[in-house]
Amino acid sequence: MSASKSIGKSLKGQSGRLVSLDVFRGMTIAFMIIVNTPGTWSHVYAPLRHASWHGCTPTDLVFPSFLFISGVAMWFSLRKYNFEFSQPALIRLLRRVLLIFAAGLFLNIFPYFGRDYTTLRIMGVLQRIALAWGLGALIVLLVKRNRIWIPAAVLLFGYWALMYFLGGDDPYSLEGNFARKVDLALLGEKHLYKGFGMPFDPEGLLSTLPATATVLLGFMSGGLIGARGSSWKTIGWLSAVGALLIAAGLLWGEYFPINKPIWTSSYVLYAGGIGMLILAILLLIIDIFKIQGWKTIGIILAGGALMAVTGLLWKATAETGYSSSFLISVGLVVIAFALLLKLNFFLPFGMNPMSTYILAGILTKTMLAIKIGEMTLYKWIFTNLCSPLFEEQKLASLLFALLQVTLIWAFGYILYRKKIMIKF
Repeated sequence: MSASKSIGKSLKGQSGRLVSLDVFRGMTIAFMIIVNTPGTWSHVYAPLRHASWHGCTPTDLVFPSFLFISGVAMWFSLRKYNFEFSQPALIRLLRRVLLIFAAGLFLNIFPYFGRDYTTLRIMGVLQRIALAWGLGALIVLLVKRNRIWIPAAVLLFGYWALMYFLGGDDPYSLEGNFARKVDLALLGEKHLYKGFGMPFDPEGLLSTLPATATVLLGFMSGGLIGARGSSWKTIGWLSAVGALLIAAGLLWGEYFPINKPIWTSSYVLYAGGIGMLILAILLLIIDIFKIQGWKTIGIILAGGALMAVTGLLWKATAETGYSSSFLISVGLVVIAFALLLKLNFFLPFGMNPMSTYILAGILTKTMLAIKIGEMTLYKWIFTNLCSPLFEEQKLASLLFALLQVTLIWAFGYILYRKKIMIKF
């Protein structure tokens, strides 16, 4: 009981929500919109692209971060059921799974409701979230909390075994992976994603199993926060375990490559570890150093400015500008992050993540459906409003994505100011 009260005082705002988690969730949604809606896919900065197959870019960390966050939140939401299986808990679980899955199907259909449904893609991002969260919640309700690591390990090692022994000569390839074979058998070729040049769904059924382990890593992190509150000890544990998971993921990746499309077990550990480190940093800034003070923000701004200036000086003297440009970019991102954090920019996304994500999808698909002459509205806005502003078209493409983020943020801000939370 005392631990619960401590959490309420130190980790939660007046609304009773875990503010650090809302900020992390908001950052994830905002970045998700940026990487999904460039002005043109012909001009996108490398960190804002997915790895072509094996490997991991910052963009590849967005989706697992959201699943990890949902697992952390699960610890607080299922606590009222005492983490035990019951009819009310099962009803809530099923209701949420069906609602999120249905929202994902709606986005797949929108705006062509009179379409040929024999070719409708069944799976997608929201569908993956629904199934992974639902399976994770069911495990949490059926297994003792101190043993959650066991089903997580079974999912990861079991998935590895299935992929290795049933995947053929090249088990981790696009063509030969066993996850694709399962989706072809259960969903059918016509109902799979075609973006890889052949029927293959990166949010397929079998790969939802390791994605469930991502949710469980989040749940165990939530349990750590719940037991220890916002303390240096919590930060230390999250950082240490996160670093160990990253190292384990990289090591396992030598044998089972880090890969988002087939959601490999090494990818789960690697992305989960990074999720823990980010959560630890946000807990440190928001709950220990107190984001409300300009002193903390000033330190972050100074650090970002120092990196940017160092990069500029390095660029002026170095033969190659790659490393210096990276340092400048990181410095500018740190500065932007500090200012947005101070302005509570991420909370409107974080407090209504599903509704803002769905609205972003609706907005994008609407712009792609509306024609202005021979152009879609999407392309017209980029070509006539964003492209002429910059000689470097990658900047113009990024600007278009940032405009999308701003529009969705405005919607989220209205809900935030009115204290409206649309729950799924």
